[in-house]
Amino acid sequence: MITPENVKAFIQEDLECEHIVVEGDGRHFDALIVSKAFEGLGMLQQQRLVFQKLGNKMDVIHALSLKTFTPEQWRKQA
Repeated sequence: MITPENVKAFIQEDLECEHIVVEGDGRHFDALIVSKAFEGLGMLQQQRLVFQKLGNKMDVIHALSLKTFTPEQWRKQA
C-alpha cells in the first residue's frame, strides 16, 4: 500500500520543495507543495510539472490532488 510518506518521497526525488505536506488514505492523496521551480508558471503549469516529475510513479497512486505555491505565493497565504 502506498503511504503519504511514499508520495512525499516520490515528489521530493525530482522536485526541490521548500515545504511539502502529503495526506491520504492509501488511494487518495492531497499534497501541498511550495517550490521555487513554480516561479513564473501558472497554477496549471505548476501542477503539470509535479505530474511530469512523478512520471510512471502515478501508476501506483490512484488519485492525487495538488495545491502548489511559489515561495512568494506561500508567504502571502500566511
